[in-house]
Amino acid sequence: MRAVEGRRLWFVGIGGAGLSAYAAIASAWGAEIGGWDRVDTPYLDRLREHELVIAPDPVVPDGWEVVVSTAYADRVEGVSRAAFLAELVSLRETVVVAGAHGKTTTTGMIAYVLSRLGRDPAYAIGGEIPQLGGNAGTGEGWFVVEGDESDRTIAALRPQVAVVLNVELDHHSEFASLAEVQALFDEWTSQVPDVVRAEELEPVEFELALRGEHNRRNAAAALAALELCGVRLEEARPHIAAFEGAARRFELRGEARGVLVYDDYAHHPTEVAATIATARDVSTGRVLVLFQPHLYSRTRHLAHEFGRALASADVVAIADVYAAREHDGDVRGKIVVDAVADARGGARIAWMPSAEQGARWLASLARPGDLVLTVGAGDVDDAVSVLLEALA
Repeated sequence: MRAVEGRRLWFVGIGGAGLSAYAAIASAWGAEIGGWDRVDTPYLDRLREHELVIAPDPVVPDGWEVVVSTAYADRVEGVSRAAFLAELVSLRETVVVAGAHGKTTTTGMIAYVLSRLGRDPAYAIGGEIPQLGGNAGTGEGWFVVEGDESDRTIAALRPQVAVVLNVELDHHSEFASLAEVQALFDEWTSQVPDVVRAEELEPVEFELALRGEHNRRNAAAALAALELCGVRLEEARPHIAAFEGAARRFELRGEARGVLVYDDYAHHPTEVAATIATARDVSTGRVLVLFQPHLYSRTRHLAHEFGRALASADVVAIADVYAAREHDGDVRGKIVVDAVADARGGARIAWMPSAEQGARWLASLARPGDLVLTVGAGDVDDAVSVLLEALA
């Protein structure tokens, strides 16, 4: 265990949701922090008083300890994101939430309840939680962390409580099989005192602000974790019920001409299917989807599964792949179009290389009572404004 107080920590990739949160926490816990990123992001707004460098290539000044995002680990030497998070986890009683789907929402639920009950949590969450005012908290109580198996980060973490929501093969560039993912989780949870396994729990039966069966299961896992943190069910329940979710998780973005527009971060077939099912519950009309695949490897390996999930919508526009951290550009979103056609003959589908094109096409087809979804983990949400403008 090594305290962060008094250290000078330079974060390479500080503009991301993860490192920006770790930097904010390290600063509150006594470190001098600064960092570099290639682009400015909203996550940096809370760090403006610190030394920040926005430049095309990584900048590392002398005299600082370096913490490096996974995205830049092959370009800059330093402590990995996983190793630094493990240091933070060692300093507090910690809950780590992991799994292929629902991590951000469930982590947000736990942090929100602790906050509302005056337990002063620290938290590092992979998305913005509007009711918490962001994705990072720097309190002195329990530390609530969204874990990540994509780069095996969770293997280094030793919390008091682990929450496993689900185990699926989602990161094909890191894992060769589902069995390999399961082995990672089994090894990790074997070293944690208390483990909550969502698959063993019944979904909550009380009304939530969040829609969908998947969120009732997330809530059950959050309640079980909170009980292990010393929170009674009757204390937690009203706050879980009032939790409104994370940004980009079935988020209502506007209405125009009688058409509702929602945005969702779903980027795995299971998530896409759940999001469309939730839209069906909300909409009295058709469900129209603009989907942007995320990562070449995921798109290549799960194209058929994406096709089956998207075939449950009435109209689908597919944009090109958002590459994110990958550089193998031989996969196009067109393979998902073909997969939707295979899954449901006669489906109304369009291949629209840019999300903006897809937004305009869907707007031209939408009619009052319909619900339009923008879906994906890339920048497809930027097309929401185009969609609403075209509808209006």
